[in-house]
Formats: sequence, C-alpha cells, structure tokens
Amino acid sequence: MRGPNGEELPGAVLFACTMNSVRSVMAFSIMKHLYGKFVYVDAAGVRAGELDPMAVEVMDEIGIEVAKYKPKTFDDMEDSTMFDLCITLSPEAQHRAVDLAHTSAIDIEYWPTHDPTLVEGNREQRLDAYRAVRDGIMQKIKDRFAAEQASDT
Repeated sequence: MRGPNGEELPGAVLFACTMNSVRSVMAFSIMKHLYGKFVYVDAAGVRAGELDPMAVEVMDEIGIEVAKYKPKTFDDMEDSTMFDLCITLSPEAQHRAVDLAHTSAIDIEYWPTHDPTLVEGNREQRLDAYRAVRDGIMQKIKDRFAAEQASDT
C-alpha cells in the first residue's frame, strides 16, 4: 500500500502497550490521523486499563480527539492475525507480541517508550511528560514510515 507521499506502508498496524490507556492510544491515534486512509490501525494492551485523561488532554492540544476511544486487551481482539506489523511500546507488550508471532506471520518492532504515568510533580510537569511521549511517538511514526519511502528510491 502506498501512503499520501508515495511511501510504502503495511496494510494493518497494531500498536501495543501495557494497559492501552496512554502510549498505544497516542500511537494509534497519530498513525490513524496521518495514514488512516491508507492503513488499518488498531491498538491493544496486555491488561485492561481506563483511558487516561491526561492523554486525552495532550492529544486534544494537537487536534486529535481520543476521548471516545475504548481501551482493549489482546484478548478482546477478534482477529489479531490480520496485522502485518505490531509496534510495541512497553516490555510487557513486547513479550505478548512475541507470543502472537508464534501463531501468525506478523513483524514486530519494539519502540521502548517511557510511561508518563510514572512521572511525579505538579500538573504541568506531569502534562509535560505526556507531551514528550506524544511528540516522541509522533516523530517515530513519521521517521519510520518516511524511511520506507527513502529506502525505495
């Protein structure tokens, strides 16, 4: 599949983290925003979680609405074999994705991503941690899929 700038894209991408409440939601939403017309995108967590309000807030800051997103686990997914690529953002998700790869032909990439929920401090310091994660994921997605285009030339 070709993206908006001619880049080669996988057909379906799954983003995964520990609880599908912050990091994978951000990655899913950013990927869907940038490439959703070209790639099927979903997200899951190893364990059930609740959507984090600070994640919603920092995504709203860049014009991507996630408030209606419903976190889910790998076990909630109907067909995890449909994905070409699973990008994991936490060690727990990486282990679960490796298990998934035993039963389906899926490429796995591990993007170690800091968990902003662990940051302590005042509200603004905590929001800054979420923003840093959001911005890092955004850049990683842009670099990863633009690199596909560069390698084709």
